[in-house]
Amino acid sequence: MAQDVGFSVRKPGFDSPWGYFDGRAPRECEWRGRFAFVMRVGAALCVVTKRTMAEKSAKAKLLSGGNPQIAKADGAAPVKAYIAAMPGWKRDVGRQLDRIIEQTIPNVCKAVKWNSPLYGIEGRGWFLGFHCFTKYVKVSFFRGAALKPPPPGTSKQKDVRYLDIREDTALDERLLATWVRQASELPGWTP
Repeated sequence: MAQDVGFSVRKPGFDSPWGYFDGRAPRECEWRGRFAFVMRVGAALCVVTKRTMAEKSAKAKLLSGGNPQIAKADGAAPVKAYIAAMPGWKRDVGRQLDRIIEQTIPNVCKAVKWNSPLYGIEGRGWFLGFHCFTKYVKVSFFRGAALKPPPPGTSKQKDVRYLDIREDTALDERLLATWVRQASELPGWTP
């Protein structure tokens, strides 16, 4: 599978992307202006335009409460794009959450679904997600009622518990890492 490395590839005469430049050096390349060049990929002649992550995240629409609207996708890239599009202090919270989760569970699976980053274990489902609201970031533990001690926020669903992180909240990273470890060992939520 080709990786998106910041270039979108377009066939001449078509407006929609049909693939991605996979990082290999093109054999034939001719610059066309500051941000585009023509290259040969196999037998096809393609127009390649540069895109930066900043441009991608700048295009993210903010929904109510400042929650970024990111297309549903699996992998680390959409989660990074979601975090990059989080407004203000919430971006730092998103980076901190992502770092703690990655350090605690090195092989964690990531995805963005329903405009929220989700974290899980392959074959076992999702154990955690977070979402931006106007005055806080809500961390959802999908089997949080089984955690010791349970996160403070209750839900209408008996298994789910929440942690609301506000701008002035001092996050207890050790406790959060304990919850993440425990949650990852439980059967996950499968939509």
